[in-house]
Amino acid sequence: MAEDMQRQMQQGKEIMDKALEHLHKELNNIRTGKASPAMLSSIKVEYYGNPTPLNQVSSVSTSDAKTLTIQPWEKSLLPVIEQAIFAANIGLTPMNDGDLIRINVPALTEERRRDLVKQAKHLGEEAKVSLRTARHKLLDVLKKEVKNGFPEDAGKRLEAEIDKLMHNFSDQVDKSIGAKEKDIMTV
Repeated sequence: MAEDMQRQMQQGKEIMDKALEHLHKELNNIRTGKASPAMLSSIKVEYYGNPTPLNQVSSVSTSDAKTLTIQPWEKSLLPVIEQAIFAANIGLTPMNDGDLIRINVPALTEERRRDLVKQAKHLGEEAKVSLRTARHKLLDVLKKEVKNGFPEDAGKRLEAEIDKLMHNFSDQVDKSIGAKEKDIMTV
């Protein structure tokens, strides 16, 4: 029974890790006014009939703080990449010069910065909901095991361990959101 509980704890921790990882991916997609190749990480390009991540068909880099450059491996991909960026609707306009694509990242207005902070906080709250769901599942399994003969004092220790784990992950979410908020609000 103790091994089963340890396995359940490990699965719960993995779920919490995935929630945090998902949050970080989503936060990377929120632009901060500075050019970053991560801004284009969610864009998929039609390559030989398959949707392929942009960074697998081209080199994405920053030429300065406000400009992204995309150098495709094949020139025939230039219009396809351009269309994919327009279709992604991320508020960026690609400029195709025949060899590469340049994207000027416009400065954010104060209102847009506040909207992006709200979006980041919403993502943080979604991550916390996932964490709480994982915690509740673990506590439900623990209560069942205690009913089925698992020692009650060991159950209380595991409950404290689950709460500590939840608190640690929640703190990590708060730190990530705080860092992103600071990044967005920095002019």
